[in-house]
Amino acid sequence: MGANKAIQIKDIEGLADKDLTARIAQEKLALGKMEFTHAVSSSENPMSIRAKRRDIARMITHLNNRKKATK
Repeated sequence: MGANKAIQIKDIEGLADKDLTARIAQEKLALGKMEFTHAVSSSENPMSIRAKRRDIARMITHLNNRKKATK
């Protein structure tokens, strides 16, 4: 997935809970690398860091809503 493309809700809904948690972990690692790269040298598009953070938050929110719905 490109840095400028936001994750769509339909993509998140299509994932199982285990796949979604794995995807969240993967995206967090990618965000850490992006932040480190940006700290060392200015990145080409610093807004991609914001987009990545929002994508992660969107996935976590959707996962939490699933957990609340099953209770």
